[in-house]
Amino acid sequence: MDSSFDIDDFVARVLAEDLGEGGDVTSNATIAEDARFSAVINCREAIVVAGLEIAAAFFRALDRDVRVDTLARDGDRARAGAELIRLDGNARAMLAAERSALNTLQHLSGIATLTRRYVDAIAGTGAVLLDTRKTLPGLRVLDKYAARMGGAQNHRMRLDDGILIKDNHVALCGGVAEAVRSAKAADVGLPVQVEVDRIDQIEPALAAGADRLLLDNMDPDRLRRAVAMVAGRVPLEASGGVDLDTIRGIAETGVDYISLGRITQSAPAVDIGLDYSLAEHAQ
Repeated sequence: MDSSFDIDDFVARVLAEDLGEGGDVTSNATIAEDARFSAVINCREAIVVAGLEIAAAFFRALDRDVRVDTLARDGDRARAGAELIRLDGNARAMLAAERSALNTLQHLSGIATLTRRYVDAIAGTGAVLLDTRKTLPGLRVLDKYAARMGGAQNHRMRLDDGILIKDNHVALCGGVAEAVRSAKAADVGLPVQVEVDRIDQIEPALAAGADRLLLDNMDPDRLRRAVAMVAGRVPLEASGGVDLDTIRGIAETGVDYISLGRITQSAPAVDIGLDYSLAEHAQ
């Protein structure tokens, strides 16, 4: 997890959103204050796990004496039915934390699971999958963590992490070469990457000093031409038109990286549940 991420603050904000001012009025009205609750969190489909530590933190926030036994690790492939966490604690606290913990775990594991499908699809090609800044607002650190657990590498976390000249920058500067020269002249100590969507932009970008190229929305034939033209002078990243049907062909063109927004922007939540454990209570 990124060292800048404050788990306690995140957990407090999410719980405040769910509990409101009155707390879990249903549990408070139906369950004795000192009742105990043992449960198992398990996955109901095959997944790649991400977010176990954060999920556990929700239960600990409401019951500091809760027993949490973590049975998997983030990044693990878990089969359908696999147990991820066993819990034993105050019943009211466990039920009040349940939805916040599951929402987080389902969302992050969904990203990790989809990411792993893309990583598996390009295995053996040498291409590396990258995420993007297309993340849920306020959840970037978590979304990108989940992408790493699925096997991707992180691209920029923030706008101050690297210079990436996109098409609108190019338009405002008057051309690819002009934009690259301006960025190099600024001398901010960061490599300069520039987006090109035409083959004829490549040599001007390199002549101006680009350190890396983003080949945007190029089909495999044009990607192969770009790879041959650059001939290893700078790393090449392909983006646009990438899905599970196309990513293998894109990777086989010889590009170094493939960036994909959908792994963090559009990953569906996976099916993970929390079930009352009769076996635990029978002991």
